[in-house]
Amino acid sequence: MSYEIRPILSALLRNRTGAVLVALQVAVSLAVLVNAAYVIKQRVQFVNRPDGMATEEIVSLRSTGFAKDYDYLANLQADLQWLNSLPDVLAAAPIRNLPLSGGGSGTGLYTQPGEKGIDAHVNYYESDHRTIEALGVKLIAGRGFRPEEILPPTKGSEFVPQVIVTKAVVEKLFPGQTAIGKTVYDNLGQPAVIIGIIEHMHGAWINWDSLDQVMLLPSLPPGPATRYMIRAKPGRLDALIPQLQPGLVALNNNRVIGEPVTQTVVKARSYLADRNMAIFLVAVGLVLAVVTALGIFSLATFNVNSRQRQVGTRRAIGARRSDILRYFLVENGMITSGGVVLGCALALLIGLWLSSAYDLPRLDLYYLVGGVFAVFLLGQVAALQPARRAARIAPAMATRNI
Repeated sequence: MSYEIRPILSALLRNRTGAVLVALQVAVSLAVLVNAAYVIKQRVQFVNRPDGMATEEIVSLRSTGFAKDYDYLANLQADLQWLNSLPDVLAAAPIRNLPLSGGGSGTGLYTQPGEKGIDAHVNYYESDHRTIEALGVKLIAGRGFRPEEILPPTKGSEFVPQVIVTKAVVEKLFPGQTAIGKTVYDNLGQPAVIIGIIEHMHGAWINWDSLDQVMLLPSLPPGPATRYMIRAKPGRLDALIPQLQPGLVALNNNRVIGEPVTQTVVKARSYLADRNMAIFLVAVGLVLAVVTALGIFSLATFNVNSRQRQVGTRRAIGARRSDILRYFLVENGMITSGGVVLGCALALLIGLWLSSAYDLPRLDLYYLVGGVFAVFLLGQVAALQPARRAARIAPAMATRNI
């Protein structure tokens, strides 16, 4: 095959405009496709992170009292008693804001009073003794809250005697230590004892670097509005949802009961932008691949049409069809290879820029290697049909006027 490269290269240099344009198209496509594939992989992993909760079994709805004589605490207890009595309910608990909803409360925790020692930023939730079961999280150490430990709604400056935290909080505040029984302090220096540790749980803000640093407080959410987080028994969520709104309205109609929303929907809404980005990048990648294939196909077709007499001459002096086929595939391979070399450099530059501008991981070279093979294969497939048509040109074409 080496004996063919020199005349092929000579022919390309004489008619280099189309070849250069296609090589540039290949380079841009390779650079964009490789980085798009890597970003898509990052987004897919980001969206599919385990959240530590029984997300597919949870539904929530909001209750907002508006009447002058509305007794928030009495209605809260009545609602929870009814919800937890339903045969399809595993556990129901009050909560001010939902995990993964984009709305919530945060604070700092410290190992020493006066905002000293090691600190950790946490997303916290006030709820009752059923919270762990309602969330579906796994308690790996200590215990949950007891009913008698649940406090009425606290004021903004008040802390609580005990807290339950995620393992991520423990690793930040007490690395390598047993945290059960340890004391932590809020921003005002008020102490609380860690009585339980959750293996893993996500908080409210998906883009927060401390998303898995969560704290549960044994106090009821402040009224007159609250949410009820309800975990259905396995396979019973669809049967449970239609019962919730009418049942709560029947208990007290001096309030507004919102539509039930599954935690799956809450999570999907938060990750919508990331999903849309992945879909958009997939669409862009497909369009680029198609456009690149069309460019290669068009150039190969033009070369075949403009060299019919040359091909006929070669056939007349003994060239086989496989020789003609190989000639055009090698020519296309040289054009594609030139674009691939330039595309590798461009892909690395774009990957470096994305890493520094958007704090993304550096481009994995496995993706670059895979992209090179994919683009080269795409180029050969696109040129195959014109090359096969050239191989079918009859020797008689050498004697015709083109």
